[in-house]
Amino acid sequence: MRDSRKPAVETDDEGLYKTLLESTKAIPWKLNWTTKEFEYIGPQIEKLLGWSQATWATAQDWIDRIHPDDREATANKCIAQSECGVDHEADYRALTSDGGYVWVRDVVHVLRENGVTTALVGFIFDISERKAMEDVLVRLNKQLEELSFHDALTGVTNRRMFDKAMESEWSRAQRNRDPMSVVLIDIDHFKQYNDHYGHVMGDKCLMSVAKALEGVCSRATDLFARYGGEEFVLMLPDTDREAALTLANRCLVAVRELQIPHAASDTGATLTISAGLSTMVPSERSTPFSIIEAADKMLYLAKHKGRNCVEYAGPREASADAR
Repeated sequence: MRDSRKPAVETDDEGLYKTLLESTKAIPWKLNWTTKEFEYIGPQIEKLLGWSQATWATAQDWIDRIHPDDREATANKCIAQSECGVDHEADYRALTSDGGYVWVRDVVHVLRENGVTTALVGFIFDISERKAMEDVLVRLNKQLEELSFHDALTGVTNRRMFDKAMESEWSRAQRNRDPMSVVLIDIDHFKQYNDHYGHVMGDKCLMSVAKALEGVCSRATDLFARYGGEEFVLMLPDTDREAALTLANRCLVAVRELQIPHAASDTGATLTISAGLSTMVPSERSTPFSIIEAADKMLYLAKHKGRNCVEYAGPREASADAR
């Protein structure tokens, strides 16, 4: 004999499941894939987005309530995956009834019969707090990255960023057969300056020199960096020797105009710098080290000749003398 209470028990179970589903923060829903009509959506949707259950009639209502920037990609992905019977997830900004947006995650399970999709069931989760935290982390990581590419004392670009940019610009110059110039700069008698005035004044000196030299660069593609200790470097893409020499001489003038006293210098009463310039059109097998090495040799020559000057390879012109 059939138990007449069985349907009642099943109905009670369905009611229990519904109560449990509607008591969670996750919002359950079911969509008839054939008609594209919602058969159910949890009442929690109204608390999250402001839209009542009754306003969620079809899949188009769902699509219309996706942020315009997310709409096409999200809808296309979900439709394609659903047609193929693939369970999937989608993160997007959902429109609220007051015109705002909330980040949500839709987790979708596809129901199929005889290889054909018949319905979708899923849950909508509020992930706005998680997204806000992700945005904070992205900003913090960006700040950390920026800090990792800048010298802590002077605030200018550091050696790490210079090396990275140099690799990129060198490759570009190789492809285009463009000239590349590098100017290595060293503060004259800086050890004696530190010994005479102390390390605190030495740090202030480095900061002042860095600020003055950074102001010489005018193009967005030029890069000025602290190379190490009292050494600085100018990377000048697509710059021939004459143009680079002009900038190097401006660097000398910029530091002279600071009029920083240097009683321990053998070069003069105020602080000066020396510079070594190298210009190359990178060959196919060359590396950035070759131009750095050449500039370093010119810097050594500048110091050997008495400092407070620019040295470079090639013929000289009277107007090029920086001393």
